[in-house]
Amino acid sequence: MNNESASPPATDILLVDDTPANLQLLTALLQKRGYRVRPVPSGELALQAARSQPPDLILLDIDMPGMNGFEVCKCLKADERLTAVPVIFISALSETMDKVKGFSCGAVDFVTKPFQFEEVDARVRTHLELARLRETLKIHNAQLEETVARRTRELAEANARLAILDQAKSEFLTLISHEVRTPLCGVFGVTEILLDTFAGHPALEPEYTQMYEHSRRRLLSLIDDALLLSQIGAGSLPGESKHCRVEEFMLQALAEASIFALSREVRLAPAPSDEGLVWGAPKYLARALQSLLETAVKFACPGTTVRLTREDETDSIRLAIEAEGHDIPPAVLPQFFDLLSIAEPITPGGDLGFGPPVAERIVSLYGGKVLVENLQPPGIRLTVHLKIHPQPTH
Repeated sequence: MNNESASPPATDILLVDDTPANLQLLTALLQKRGYRVRPVPSGELALQAARSQPPDLILLDIDMPGMNGFEVCKCLKADERLTAVPVIFISALSETMDKVKGFSCGAVDFVTKPFQFEEVDARVRTHLELARLRETLKIHNAQLEETVARRTRELAEANARLAILDQAKSEFLTLISHEVRTPLCGVFGVTEILLDTFAGHPALEPEYTQMYEHSRRRLLSLIDDALLLSQIGAGSLPGESKHCRVEEFMLQALAEASIFALSREVRLAPAPSDEGLVWGAPKYLARALQSLLETAVKFACPGTTVRLTREDETDSIRLAIEAEGHDIPPAVLPQFFDLLSIAEPITPGGDLGFGPPVAERIVSLYGGKVLVENLQPPGIRLTVHLKIHPQPTH
């Protein structure tokens, strides 16, 4: 028969019955199906055989002298090595309560005598396959737990390395901002003395003075931004946060950014009136807005105007800065606010420097967000969302 050839060759079945004829019949039939069968005539011997060599499945009679099948099954399920072995009762007992008791002892199935061997064979095959699947699942779960534990360790180690690198970055930025400022002051002082000494000399072109002033402001801005980034990395900025008027830091930002805009021949539109309140430090919010305005100026064409508009949203104030002239390369947009990610100049006004990441991190520190997008015709829009806070009551 095809069923005989399909049977698993090494499956070990422990057969327990106190009636020799039943043992002989079932043993012969199961062996024909390719099973390895160990017949035993009592419950005590069944426990000894199972403990000596755990079988793959147990066929167990109930009504036996000495230790009955229910007691044997309870002992099997109490043994850690045998608890997973499926037990199928084969008994002349046919009452519902007998079956319920059998299942409550831990059996997986119940076959009533007299039986058809095809039924026994089908149930044996089913529970052997279920046991195999449970074991496979157990192995997979163990492997999964091991993989998760390993990945968790790797993630913890990676986070620890990142924390060390982040700390090193912050310390480096702090060191640079402090240590570079001193020698630069000497360079600036000597340069200004020389420029004053040779003022009016025909060899001193006016653009040299402009070049020096632009470079001086650029270096000082980079140093200040580096110090800010190191402070933000620590999770806070010096100074007290409070409810502050939007108009206050908008006007300050426009005044500071106007010098840079003038050097690029770009106009800044007047600030919109705004009596709204947001949470933060006016000094740093002004710095963030100034950085974004100067970033927009770098994308603007000479002779154009950078505009700052304001809108109310459900729980925030939206400030939009728009510049006409040039857009951001698509590949750069996703990393526009990443620190040191944009290594090459992408605007006619030069590289972006620390301005965008500084602004984005300051705004995020106070619960807001900054977005950037290209416009059509070419240009960019920088959008700042700041959390609204109600007017304080007196």
